[in-house]
Amino acid sequence: MVVLLTSFFDLQSSPSLSLQVAIAAVWVSLILLIAWVTNRFVNSDAELVRKIVHIGTGNVILFAWLLNFPASVGITASILASAVTLLSYLFPILPGINSVGRQSLGTFFYAVSVGVLVACFWHLQQPEYAAIGILIMAWGDGLAALIGQRFGKHKYQVFGVQKSWEGSLTMAVVSYIVCSLILLFTVGNVWQTWLVSLIVALIATGLEAFSLLGVDNLTVPIGSAAFAFVLIQLLS
Repeated sequence: MVVLLTSFFDLQSSPSLSLQVAIAAVWVSLILLIAWVTNRFVNSDAELVRKIVHIGTGNVILFAWLLNFPASVGITASILASAVTLLSYLFPILPGINSVGRQSLGTFFYAVSVGVLVACFWHLQQPEYAAIGILIMAWGDGLAALIGQRFGKHKYQVFGVQKSWEGSLTMAVVSYIVCSLILLFTVGNVWQTWLVSLIVALIATGLEAFSLLGVDNLTVPIGSAAFAFVLIQLLS
């Protein structure tokens, strides 16, 4: 996907701000439409709908990175999304994503992590690390939850939160793939990529295991991005 987008857009000349916002809005609208159709017409549980939104919206970071969105767009979107998600815990604004009174702030933390990573790594002119953090959260955590719930037969607990080894293995594998693909595209050094991706995958898996109140939606993306960035600087 990265290669296709890169070949289609000239990274030296960004689209206008209005076009950037329109592209992101269309993508998010498409994901919400898919989630609504799934919830309305497919016999599925609420968790599948949440993970469709969780995985799909996370990919917006690719558009932000490859189309050179200004940091202000990502930060503003994060603030607005954070406000909406907080309200949705009190009112049925996002009934398919948050349940009123649900004992988790995961969606809120997810929105906050996007703003934090964009603010940090756009300032450093290293947006690929923000992409690593958000995509590990989106794909790794999302697929880990789905695989764990459907196929997780070997359970363990971390501070009272039940996990499965099948889900954790999925988290590790997906995190490794996401990190290695982005680092190969940006850093290019093969041995650094394999080593850093392995370490980041293990760290992300450990952080995801501790998910009390959905805090992993904050610690996983920020931790993954930070460790990937620091390790690459140390090994360069």
